[in-house]
Amino acid sequence: MRFFLVLYLLLNSALANAQAAEFSFSDRNLKLAKTPEGKVIQFEYPFTNSGKSPLIITEIKVQCPCTTFEYPKDPIPPGGSGVIRVSFDTAGKIGYQDRTLIVYSNALKSPVELRFRVMVDNKKKG
Repeated sequence: MRFFLVLYLLLNSALANAQAAEFSFSDRNLKLAKTPEGKVIQFEYPFTNSGKSPLIITEIKVQCPCTTFEYPKDPIPPGGSGVIRVSFDTAGKIGYQDRTLIVYSNALKSPVELRFRVMVDNKKKG
């Protein structure tokens, strides 16, 4: 309950002052190295809150349970940074894979789409 009260106060103060949080990613579209089928690949999307209010990620949606993620649960202060960590399980995947994560937050432009592409080779390396 306390979290929702803090969230409510942060959102209202941001709106009252015409200030907003804002995502700044160095790269929202990643092309990953070719990988063998069956491998779990891990990578990150570092970001900065370039806005004037704390940034709060509320949800991330993906199309497939083969893509999992972790993100900061606490507000990111203005000028602060964070990382969205992603794991992609290539088991049963062959060929060109193109995936999107949809990140919902209190940022001025929400949701934000993050995308990655990878070629999965059917020749397993031992």
